[in-house]
Amino acid sequence: LWNGVMNMKYSALICAAGSGTRMKLGYNKVYAKLNDGQMIIDKTINVFLNDIDCEEIIVVSDPDVFLEMHNGVIDQRITLVQGGSTRQESVYHGLVKVKNSYVMIHDGARPFLNQDLLDSIKNTLATEDACLLMVPCKDTIKKVIDGYVETTYDRSTLMAAQTPQAFKTDLILSCTKKAMEENYTGTDDASLVEKYSDVKVKAVEGSYANIKITTIEDLKG
Repeated sequence: LWNGVMNMKYSALICAAGSGTRMKLGYNKVYAKLNDGQMIIDKTINVFLNDIDCEEIIVVSDPDVFLEMHNGVIDQRITLVQGGSTRQESVYHGLVKVKNSYVMIHDGARPFLNQDLLDSIKNTLATEDACLLMVPCKDTIKKVIDGYVETTYDRSTLMAAQTPQAFKTDLILSCTKKAMEENYTGTDDASLVEKYSDVKVKAVEGSYANIKITTIEDLKG
């Protein structure tokens, strides 16, 4: 145990291969700066760099751009991997490089993760092969088809998925391979485990502060 937390060594896979089109920045949004002056990607990576159990960090992004933005200097635990044409393909490119038995897959544009949430995931991995951070839905969710409400879901059973999503590496790698072979695109990494294995995915309580930056307004965090 490490301060009451399971000693769970793992790799972090940071998915940061986007182009920033939604934010109309003209460049990958992970290199935009937050109010504290840090680049999004640096704040995201630093949480893992500061975790004693994180043995390697695989950043899936254009290696040339990443190195240019960091003046060619990066931590020795970081491995850079070229992204694919889709997020799922990018994750796969990263997964084949993972050396550890456990991997946490995290959005490069989700910089407000904290150590407490990481510890919750590590404790969960002690007994589970797949888990992810989730928060209860605050809003009522309705299914809409052709502009009309089809049905209203029971909000008490609905949760919103976040990252990190954590897995035994061989489990998520085999499920992602199967998805690629069948040209199936999951809504997130956990959905591939749901579809291609019998492993139950454990929900871990996340935080509403752990947002993914998708708009200019989000940068004010």
